[in-house]
Amino acid sequence: MALKEQFSSRWGIILASLGMAVGAGNLWRFPRLAGQYGGTFLILWIMFLMLWSIPILLAEFSIGKTFKKGVIGSFSSIAGKSYTWMGFFITVCTLGITFYYSVVTAWALRYLSYFISDLGNYFSGQPTLANQLVTNPNYLEEYWLTISSGNMVTVVLHSIAVILGITLLYRGIQKGLEVANKIIIPTLFILLALISVIALNMENGTQGLDYLFGIDVALFKEPKVWIEALSQSAWSTGAGWGLIMTISSYSRNKEDVTLNTFISAFGNNTASLLAGIAILPAVFALAPSNEEAITYLQTGNQALTFTIIPKLLVQIPGGVLLTVVFFIAFFLAAFSSLLPMLELFIKVLGDIGLTRHKSAIRAGLFCILFGLPSAYSLDFFSNQDWVWGIGLIISGLFIIFAVLKYGSTKFKLSFIDQDSDFRVPSLYFSICITFNIFLGAILIYWWMSQGYSTYPWFDANGNWHLFDVYSNASIITQWFFVLVVGIVLNKFIYKKFNRS
Repeated sequence: MALKEQFSSRWGIILASLGMAVGAGNLWRFPRLAGQYGGTFLILWIMFLMLWSIPILLAEFSIGKTFKKGVIGSFSSIAGKSYTWMGFFITVCTLGITFYYSVVTAWALRYLSYFISDLGNYFSGQPTLANQLVTNPNYLEEYWLTISSGNMVTVVLHSIAVILGITLLYRGIQKGLEVANKIIIPTLFILLALISVIALNMENGTQGLDYLFGIDVALFKEPKVWIEALSQSAWSTGAGWGLIMTISSYSRNKEDVTLNTFISAFGNNTASLLAGIAILPAVFALAPSNEEAITYLQTGNQALTFTIIPKLLVQIPGGVLLTVVFFIAFFLAAFSSLLPMLELFIKVLGDIGLTRHKSAIRAGLFCILFGLPSAYSLDFFSNQDWVWGIGLIISGLFIIFAVLKYGSTKFKLSFIDQDSDFRVPSLYFSICITFNIFLGAILIYWWMSQGYSTYPWFDANGNWHLFDVYSNASIITQWFFVLVVGIVLNKFIYKKFNRS
């Protein structure tokens, strides 16, 4: 294109960064973990924000801002031609997440439409979810199983979510992504604040707040709390995804790297805290006793968002309306994160010479097609989440490698500190980048040693356990395939994505 696209203002890129970071994990995973470990988890979560996430995000933002290309082109420009395959892996890893993240957006749409219908039933005097739960207490669990696997409506909604995102991005950065985030992000924060206020004003609601911020010193001795805090920060902020590298490629030349990174990172954590303040007080307010509320939260139930929260909310006056508000917020969070994932693909295709419009159409069709298996099968969805979720740590380590290869102090002075009025100490950045090699290795080892599969490597007959949902064999095989393709085609990929 003759003219380079860019955000119109600092707020444009800040809101896009927040949209990237604030996603379904803030409303889905964070409340569950905060519910298990309380204030102990919060302290470690904030510590790892400073130690892991912010240094990697600083590196990503500055690389994208400097080289103005997609992930493959920008990464190879800083790491060198021989390491283009690393940028290729980062791109494929995030695309692997995009293909199933659109399904999360579809689930949000499905639940939102259900509760809008339920609201209509409430005002028209028809039976509502509350009535269903009286006759069948397991109704929501059964509904979740119905829509999460083998359901064609979910498949259609997955396609609609992608088409809606591509339609917005087709318009460009200023008229598409920037305009969308100016509406979505403020609305999302307002809705989260509204739900939080309502939850805190429920009877016993403040007990949930006390629990959320209460510190159990004994939990600091539990390795799992540390790992969960690190993983939540790494995945929730988008560190290592290549998304902030894509967003910053549209930044103005004088954009403050450090300030923008800190605002988006702490904005993400604020959204998570609002979600925790909304959900935990509701659990305490509606549980028969504080003891039962704590017991439930500490089970770490992954069905919290889709089954328990609606079940809790419909029990209170006006809960039907509040449930609609909650799932509007959930949809906005999921959709705001889907947009930069799609944009990453569009930007990469643009680097090989396609116009934005052609790139958007191809990205949309590709994501619809490759997202179909996850939309139809929950097992396939879970496998891809398992494989590429852990793969993000590999992506983060590749970005760390690029920084260390250039020289961490030199990198900071040359790329991060340029145009940054707000600066962090060079020693802090260098220590974090180096130490994160150790953290990344520990995180990968821990996740792969959790024993979610009975036969993590070989099945009972001694065969490579490739098709098991949570096997390490499945992880390694898919990673190995992408790495081999990237290494074998390294020269071709470099030439293709570095045309200028």
